[in-house]
This record gives sequence, structure tokens and C-alpha cells, in this order.
Amino acid sequence: MKRTLLAAAALCAAAWAHAAEPVKIGFLVKQVEEPWFQEEWRYAEVAAKEKGFTLVKIGIPNGEKTMAAIDNLAAQKAQGFVICAPDVKLGKAIERAARRNNLKVVSVDDRLVDGSGKPIASIPHMGISGYQIGKQVGEGIVAEIKARKWNMAEVGAIRVAYDQLPTGKDRTTGAIDALKAAGFPAANIIDAPQAKTDTENAFNAANIALTKNAKFKYWVAVGLNDEAVLGAVRAAEGRGIKADNMIGIGIGGAKAAESELNKPQPTGFFGSIMISAKEHGYQTSINLVNWINGKGVPPAEVLTKGMLMTRANQAQVRKAMGQ
Repeated sequence: MKRTLLAAAALCAAAWAHAAEPVKIGFLVKQVEEPWFQEEWRYAEVAAKEKGFTLVKIGIPNGEKTMAAIDNLAAQKAQGFVICAPDVKLGKAIERAARRNNLKVVSVDDRLVDGSGKPIASIPHMGISGYQIGKQVGEGIVAEIKARKWNMAEVGAIRVAYDQLPTGKDRTTGAIDALKAAGFPAANIIDAPQAKTDTENAFNAANIALTKNAKFKYWVAVGLNDEAVLGAVRAAEGRGIKADNMIGIGIGGAKAAESELNKPQPTGFFGSIMISAKEHGYQTSINLVNWINGKGVPPAEVLTKGMLMTRANQAQVRKAMGQ
């Protein structure tokens, strides 16, 4: 009897010790250098300090490093991870790696898909309605075209395109659809494919489009993110196109937009649809930790909203978005 009681006590102690172990999670992002992902990490760190879990931040620029990062987290005795993958088509491989290592996984920003391109329903996701936010970009541009009393026939639209990323295509498609719905001529829309989702590659893509279409008096620019639109704006400046003749609206509202909108003189970067890096970094981390602690599976899909931020209203928008 005594041995039985001692064994039971030992088992209880072991179970208690295991339950008391602090939660450790990874937060994996595809482009560490982008301000948006740095903000997500910052807010995830806030959550970690508040809730008392350990956060491991890892950059995953390609598929090989993604798989290695998942194995690395398992070796560190992590219990799960949040991920924005370098390629959403890695979805099934990521899911298998997570299962193999007994890790829970939540996707953020870009939804993981299977081999046929369908979202993986078993992986909870927090993202953005790319099409709707794109429509906000287009509607903001239309409103400003009207405010400046431009003739749409004299306006060229640069679509800085990164169509291999579904959310990238959704965003620019939404923007272009909003322009067309307002009567913008389809023939005035120029695709400018970028090799990577940064300002330098957007600049190169937009520069080619501007060179080939010098007939337009005015220009507007849309893209996947703030960096894409900033590239188009810089290319326009290099061609002598003044701020009064350019309207660029980005997506993100992070450091790149903040810097541009606070310059002493306005530039062709008119504004940005601000989305909440706080919710994407802070809330996804907490949702995952709650799941690990047995408090329920996170919602299958949460789509956050954005607000148009300009030089005129940025203080109000940042406050409304919890910045």
C-alpha cells in the first residue's frame, strides 16, 4: 500500500511539474527585414511578457529553412508556432512537420493551402480580406482623383504586381476593380510585376512601366504593401513627376508609411490602408498559447479590417487601430 501511495504521489508530482512548465512558442516570418513583420514580433513579445510564455522568433525565407525551423522548435521543447510562410503551398508540408513534432500551428497573414490551392481548414488562421482592403485602396484613390478634379482619361494606373502570392493578387485586384467601377479606363492600367515584395524591386518594375507609358499626365499606384507603392512613387519622382500629379495608396501603415507621411513636404505617397500588426502579433500568440493550455482551438479564420490613413488623419487612425 505504501509503495502504491508513493508511486501515485510521484506520478502526481510529475504531472504537476509538466503542467507547470512555461509555454514556449515560435513566431516564424518570411521576411524579417520588413517593418510589418518586425511589428508583429514586437507585439508578440508584449504578449509573452504579459502572459508569461517564451517566444522564439525565427526568419524563414525559404522552404528548407521553414522545415529546419519547425524541427528546431521541437528540439527546444516548444509546444507550437505562429507562421507566415514564404510560400503558402508549403501548407501540407508544414502541417505534417507540426504533427510529427507534436506542435500546434496557427497561420498569420497568408493562409496556408494544400496541393490543390484550397485553404487548410485544420490550421487556424488570422489574416486580412485582401480583396476588400484592395477595394479600400481603389476607393481612396478615386476619391482623391475627384478631389483634384483630374480627367481619368489622362491618368495612368500602375499595378505593382506580385500575383504568385494569393493575398497580393487579391489586394491589387480589389484596387483595380474599385477603379474600374468608378469609370477608370481599363486601357490605362499597366501591370508592373515585381520580383520580390520590397521597395527596390517595386521601383524597378514601376520604372519600366513609366518609361513605356510617358503619355499620361497623372499617375496613381497600387500594390501589395506600402513598400510596393513607395517603389512606384520613387520611380515617378525619378521621372520628374511631382507629388501633385501622383496618388499612391499602400497597405500596412507601418514604419514605411509613417516616415513618408511625416516628411516636411507631401510626396506622391498619399496614404496607406492601415492594418493592425498588434492584433496579428499579439492576438495570434495568445490564441495559440490558450490552445496549448487547453482553453479551446482558435477560430478557424479571423479577417481583420483596415482604415485609410493620410497626412491629415494619421493621429486619429493610429489611435483607432491601437497604435
